Amino acid sequence: MEMLYWFESIRHPVLDAFMSLVTHLGEETFFMVGALFVFWCVDKRRGYYLLSVGFVGTLINQWLKIVCRVPRPWVRDPNFTIVSAAKAEATGYSFPSGHTQTAVGFFGGMARLTGRLWLRIACIVVLLLVSISRLYLGVHTPADVGVSFLLAALLVFILYPLIESTLWFPERLYAILGTMLAFSLAFVAFMEFYTFPAGMDGPNFASAVKNAYSMSGAVGGMLVVSAVDEKMLHFPNRAPWWGQAVKLAGGLALVLLVKSILKSPLLALFGGHEAAHAVRYFLMVLAAGCLWPMTFRYFAQYAK
Repeated sequence: MEMLYWFESIRHPVLDAFMSLVTHLGEETFFMVGALFVFWCVDKRRGYYLLSVGFVGTLINQWLKIVCRVPRPWVRDPNFTIVSAAKAEATGYSFPSGHTQTAVGFFGGMARLTGRLWLRIACIVVLLLVSISRLYLGVHTPADVGVSFLLAALLVFILYPLIESTLWFPERLYAILGTMLAFSLAFVAFMEFYTFPAGMDGPNFASAVKNAYSMSGAVGGMLVVSAVDEKMLHFPNRAPWWGQAVKLAGGLALVLLVKSILKSPLLALFGGHEAAHAVRYFLMVLAAGCLWPMTFRYFAQYAK
């Protein structure tokens, strides 16, 4: 807590606003937009790499949160205060930091992929700023941030050569995604059958169960998408700048539409069970990886 009290002592309205803005770069929404842009518009293999780093990191992060059940800093020490603007989104358990995990996974992955020095430096600066922002805002401890940083960095370097090897051995992608799916289903089983303490926080537990099913559906969708593209679709990434803009905007709109319109019907169909989220995220990924890319050949014909 000593470091958090130091950050508390140097707070200033301008720094508060800056750190509150920077910390949004560690949100899952920003990660998904960035990863899908790479998948649709730059290179599919690199898109799989970023998505794999993000999904595996989320699985590990969620499992540690629910197993360790560490309270937030201001809960542990009532004398400590956080930046008020950050409190609304600082829900759930504290350890490890999800924002740090996402930022280091995405920007670290981008830094690993790019050969441009300026872009690599920019990515490193951003991931460091996001990590520091979680401490400055007071929503995480150094342990929360440090462990997330280390885990995400390990995934960035471990998964890179594995995904790159699929360029020469395409069938390895099925093995990688199949292993991810097995871990996802194991997390679902853990949440369903493990006997948690009686004092378990209800909202945090419900959120973890939802995330477990959602991740299993998403990873299962990635496995199907990889097979469909390899066997039939073979969608191109190339397009003129306006085509890339339409691909990104239209694809994101489609994914959000599927996500929103299917939520209530699927929950009703499954009697409110969280398994509905697995089906919903599975269909979202199919829309993003199979349905929408069917339009990409139209844009590719205009590429020089």
